[in-house]
Parts: sequence; C-alpha cells; structure tokens
Amino acid sequence: MRSYIFVSALAGLTAAIPSPAPQNIDFDAVDSAPPAAVSGPAIADISQPVTYNPSAAASSAALAASTDPASQKIKKRRDVEKRTDTTSACSKQPDGYGSKTSPDTDQAFLANPAYTTLSTNAPVPQGYSQSFSNLQGSVQLGSYLGLYTLQKYDPIQCQQLCDAASAPCYGFNLYVERDPSVNPGPGCDDPASITNYKCTLYGSSVTSASATNTGQYRDQFHVVIAASNGYTKLAPPPSYTNFTGPTEFGGAINAPSGYIGVKYYAGPYDPSQCAAACQATTAYDHRHYNTATGKYDACNFFNSYVLSEDDVPQGTYCSLYTQSWDKSYSTNYGQYRGSDYYGVSSSYGYTLTVQDPGVIS
Repeated sequence: MRSYIFVSALAGLTAAIPSPAPQNIDFDAVDSAPPAAVSGPAIADISQPVTYNPSAAASSAALAASTDPASQKIKKRRDVEKRTDTTSACSKQPDGYGSKTSPDTDQAFLANPAYTTLSTNAPVPQGYSQSFSNLQGSVQLGSYLGLYTLQKYDPIQCQQLCDAASAPCYGFNLYVERDPSVNPGPGCDDPASITNYKCTLYGSSVTSASATNTGQYRDQFHVVIAASNGYTKLAPPPSYTNFTGPTEFGGAINAPSGYIGVKYYAGPYDPSQCAAACQATTAYDHRHYNTATGKYDACNFFNSYVLSEDDVPQGTYCSLYTQSWDKSYSTNYGQYRGSDYYGVSSSYGYTLTVQDPGVIS
C-alpha cells in the first residue's frame, strides 16, 4: 500500500508503513493538498510584487507535520483568479510603452509582425533555457509569484527581476498584451487600446502547455496576448541548514526500503517545505517512539521534485526516507493516471548532515 504524511498515521507517522515498491506518485496526497492561491495576474493588474515567503511556507509545513490535522480535500483551481476591478468606468489606465497596432483590433494585434520580431529576436538570458517562443497565450501556473510591466520587451530585465525575487524564482514569461486605454464600462465599453510589455515570475519551470491564458474580455474590449516567450532557470534549488545537498537526480527515488511517506504542496517549487516536514516528522516520531523497541522513524533524507500534470507544473512533492539513496535509485520519471501523465522534473536529494539513528538513547 502507499503511504503519505498524514502526519503520524494521518499526518506524522509514528512508525514506518511498509513501503511500496516502487514509490508511485501518491495521488491521494496530491488531491488532498490545498490548491495554490492564484495562477497568474488578475486581468487589470499592471504590477504585483512577489509576496510568497519561503520561511513562512517552511514554518507552515513544519506545523502541519507535527500537529496531526485533518486534511481537507479541495479541488485544484486552474484558471487565473479574476479579481474585481474596482476603478471607475472610463478612468484612464496607465499608458503602455509598446507600439500601437493599426487598425486597432484584436486580430490586427495578434497578426502584427513587429511583435513576432520582438519575440524571435529576443536573447536567451545566461543561466536560462528558452521553454517556448512567440505564443499567443501567457502562462497560468499555481507557482505564480508576481508581475512587472516593463518599458521595453527585454528578457534580460525580466531575468534580473526573477533572480532578485524574494522567493525562489525558476521561470518567467515575457509577453506583449493588448490592454484598454481606459477602464471599460458604460459609455466606453470598447475603448482604444494600449500595448503593455509584461513580465510574470514563477516558482517553477514554465512550459508551452502552461501558456493557456489567450485573453479575456473587459466589457466589450478584448485583451489578447502576443510574442509570449518563456524561460526556465538552469540553477539547482538552494541548500538548507542541517542538510547536505542538493544532489541532482534523474527521476524520483524508488528505494527498496526506508520509505516513510510523502508530503505535497501545490504552488511554487520550494524544497524548504520538505526539509521542514522531514525534521518535524522526526521530532513527532521521537516523541511517539515504539515503547517495546525504543525505535522511531527518523527522517534522514528527502527527495524533492516538481510534479507536473501533462507538462504543466503543479507543486512540490517530497518523499521522506530513514536513509539516503543515490542517483542510481532515481528511476521514477512519471506515470499515467487515466489519460493524464504526471511527470517528474527538478528532482533533488538532501541528506541530513548528522544522521539520526532512530533509537531512544
């Protein structure tokens, strides 16, 4: 049978449950995780600072792995959160810096060769790979971090914003958007357009399959997107206190023994949550050791990776173990669930620097 950190038998694990061979993706854990708060900027946003806090996320993960809460099953949200635009009708919007299209229609905007030239001639920033180019949709992912409107179509500036973000940023989307010059409403339901260069940051890789926002209507005005380029960072995730790593793997670990369970977090890829859950699980199990043997499950190693559904990153998957395993055991590259393929990427291992023997001294 499969197990995940419900933490004990439902959230913390007082004793190791016999490990499956191999450790298949635990879809019960995935389905029961709270969804990401938002998957992209709201329709009227021109700026949104990064607010994701890795320290707070790690603290939350540690708390969840030590208090045995009941998991609430919530359906994952897919679409961009459509927050209400509270500005008054016909109020002037911040002017865009992009060239305007003539005639001023959505179809002419999408066919504008100037935007294609911007996209295809854009450089690939050092330390990044290009995931896609010149699409007519922007990225929607639960790993969304923030939005910046730029004065020019510049992947280098967007890369710098990603690298300087307060949360781990692993990908960004640069695109040209047709926006209204005034807030559409009665008397101005289809105003003249402006052109914005937008840069959105993500706490995961970005893929062509995730570029699903092809536009929306604001009253009668059609917001559309062109020259959408995606870039993914090549660097590994950070190191963490008390752990040695990260060690890059091919797929996810399939170990013959020592498997404790799994924790899954929708949203940005953040192995600090795995580290916190690993240590909190050890502390819980130490408090609830087997009185007959004096033993408990000590988390001495975890494997973190990005779980994707049909090439769309979903969140951070953490597998916890009582002992460390090397790359030769990283043989699970993904599996099907019905017609949907769940893939493994950005798989890394972290080993507790001072190993815990799992025995009450």
